[in-house]
Amino acid sequence: MSLGTTAAAGATDDQAAGLRRLFGATQRRFVALAHNAEVALSTLAIDRLCDAAAALGLHTLVVDAADGAPAPHEMALLDLPSCIEPLSPEVSYLAARGLPIRHVDTRGRCGGFLQAIEHAAPHADLVLVHAGTVDLARLFAEQRMRALLLGADTPRAMTEAYAALKRLSQRPGWLAHDLLIVAEPRGPRTARLGESLAQCAERFLGAVIHDCVVIDPDADPGAAPDARLLQLLRAQLAHDPLPGSAAKPWPQHAGAAH
Repeated sequence: MSLGTTAAAGATDDQAAGLRRLFGATQRRFVALAHNAEVALSTLAIDRLCDAAAALGLHTLVVDAADGAPAPHEMALLDLPSCIEPLSPEVSYLAARGLPIRHVDTRGRCGGFLQAIEHAAPHADLVLVHAGTVDLARLFAEQRMRALLLGADTPRAMTEAYAALKRLSQRPGWLAHDLLIVAEPRGPRTARLGESLAQCAERFLGAVIHDCVVIDPDADPGAAPDARLLQLLRAQLAHDPLPGSAAKPWPQHAGAAH
């Protein structure tokens, strides 16, 4: 599997050093990306997140545990480091379908898998875990996470995004989320997609969509990452808006998200 070419042109040593001072020199940061089977270009969204991390000077390990991900290597339970595939200087990849449940404990949690990943990939600054909501709940249990949801310009995709948000709001009780929408930025419905989801989340679940970023499937893959995506990733890494940020729960500033 190829995740495409990462954009490292914007990375600087100063950015990397600053982020490591902020987040801790030895602490890996995890981003929970909820799988959406109705988004055909989910790999593109992962590519863009990796590009943004590279622009911040971070190495990303993509742990692909979604139902449609490739099966893990037969040695994954015995020698996990050997199963991590380097895709570029900025990105590594681990096929992990079905691996979380192989680390389940007596409480039904899979946090041991995250510990195994940390030991297997000490070079990774960011671990992007792409998985279904059940696996995300088992992996991160009661940790304070801000799930990253996926959507697209189809009713089925947004319905599934809402269903994922609802499941994560109920178990493990995550009420703050971010949203990536793969769609034409100037499409006639694009401006309403995230706003409608945010309104439903707040009205029926008491949940919040903090940030919504539209990913243009036709954008030049070699272009610098969108500044809004960079800000979303910074907030994800901190689990909350960065100190000094004036960001408020979306859609109050929905115009900026598009």
